[in-house]
This record gives sequence, C-alpha cells and structure tokens, in this order.
Amino acid sequence: MNEYLVIFESTADGGWGAHLPDIDGVVAVGSTRVEVEDGIRGALAMYLEDLEQRGEPAPEARNSAGYVAA
Repeated sequence: MNEYLVIFESTADGGWGAHLPDIDGVVAVGSTRVEVEDGIRGALAMYLEDLEQRGEPAPEARNSAGYVAA
C-alpha cells in the first residue's frame, strides 16, 4: 500500500483544492477542506481501481513535505 503526499491549497475565493504531486491529473476542488479531503480520496481510489483493471501497477510514492522556519 502506497501513501501519497496530498497538497491542500486554499483559493482566493475561500474554496479549497488538492492535488497529488506523484500522480498527474488526480485533483479535487470544493468549498471546504473536509469536502476536498473526501474528494481527493475518492479521486485516488477511482484512479487506482482503473489502473488495477488495466493490469498496471500503482505509481510509486516519491514526494514528501516539510516546513522550514524563516
């Protein structure tokens, strides 16, 4: 089981977006972060299910995140 980095971003209009740096095209948008968290989980599940049906492996998780104080 892979664990993928998710980037959550707030938008200028108060909404939220999320994407997975390791997987192009798996994204979610919504009006709350909770909505986007649910959406990105669902988008990832559909993507991985599609890969499995085609007999392709899941992408390897390569990215990580951290904070730097300035």
